[in-house]
Amino acid sequence: MISPLASVSTKAKLGKNVVVSPFATIEDKVEIGDNTWIGPNAVIMNYTKIGANCKIFPGAVIGAEPQDLKFKGEESTVEIGNNTTIREFVTIHRGTLDKMTTKVGDNCLIMAYVHIAHDCIIGNNVIIANSVGLSGHITIEDWAIIEGMSAAQQFITIGKHSFVAGASLIRKSVPPYVRCAREPLQYIGVNSVGLTRRGFTPEQIKQIEDIYRIIYVKGYNLQNALEIVEKEIPDSVFKQEILTFIRNQKDGVIKGI
Repeated sequence: MISPLASVSTKAKLGKNVVVSPFATIEDKVEIGDNTWIGPNAVIMNYTKIGANCKIFPGAVIGAEPQDLKFKGEESTVEIGNNTTIREFVTIHRGTLDKMTTKVGDNCLIMAYVHIAHDCIIGNNVIIANSVGLSGHITIEDWAIIEGMSAAQQFITIGKHSFVAGASLIRKSVPPYVRCAREPLQYIGVNSVGLTRRGFTPEQIKQIEDIYRIIYVKGYNLQNALEIVEKEIPDSVFKQEILTFIRNQKDGVIKGI
């Protein structure tokens, strides 16, 4: 299953039924899980671990050293989960001393020309569309979607089940369950379509909408809004997730309407 035209180190660890296409390169300290396909001209560099049932398309480079002047050659890693697709010319760089790893979770779709910089942590079921640029130290939680041509500033977090419109400049963290767009980037509503598709009930979606109506629509300052949510909204996992997320963002979150 390994093309004679590929360059595959004998020290690399390949699982069962791995396909390595012509002109692909796999370096020494690489692990690849069962049934993964490595396309032509893909480069899998040292300290990279790729899960099972993945597809790595032509021209992708995974595991290159970070573009960080503080990097001193530490043996940091890139880790890709199972059932993840990485399309043409994606670049994913190793971590630095901050986290020592860059991770992409299970069941993700990383479209063509995306750049995932050092120390980014990408959750499960995430979709990142074409030509998105992620600076270092970014966290993207499960089920988030980032549309094409967007660029994200370092150290921000993009919350679970959120949706970021195309060509966005993401300078602040994006809370979970929301849609955001415009310039500067701002809240435009709850991601109700995505939540419905993923099995959230109308009652759950309504509570999330009630929470964000207080935070983003009614004109309160953020601290007052959080206090009102704490007092007036019935307790639930969604309420606690939203409050905890916003309070944990040292550099703030996107603005309201």
